[in-house]
Amino acid sequence: MQELAAYMLLKISGKEGSADEISQVIAAGGGEANADAISLLLADLEGKDVNELLSSGMTKLKDVVMGGGGGGGGGGGGASSAGGAAAAEAPKEEEKEEEEEMDLGGGMDMFGGEEAAGGDY
Repeated sequence: MQELAAYMLLKISGKEGSADEISQVIAAGGGEANADAISLLLADLEGKDVNELLSSGMTKLKDVVMGGGGGGGGGGGGASSAGGAAAAEAPKEEEKEEEEEMDLGGGMDMFGGEEAAGGDY
């Protein structure tokens, strides 16, 4: 894959994309060039125009579904093997406790209010 990336960088910069140039780009990026992969890549690309290859690839990719459609929700849990009685019970609704409201006297002091008289702030 790094061989193809190096080849594409060379083509973008207007270079020929020879095996030596590909090796140099990979080495400059801190990688180690694979001579067999480079020769296979160049053999596959010989006589072909990179822009035409990219264009035909994009035409093929337009029909590929990408991204998520949200998918379906997860399946429900199965009944336990001990019996259907437990599964048949209606789930009990938990009672929600209402939070008590405090009288803030028109405002709120995050740092202790009047109790912290003489504070640094």
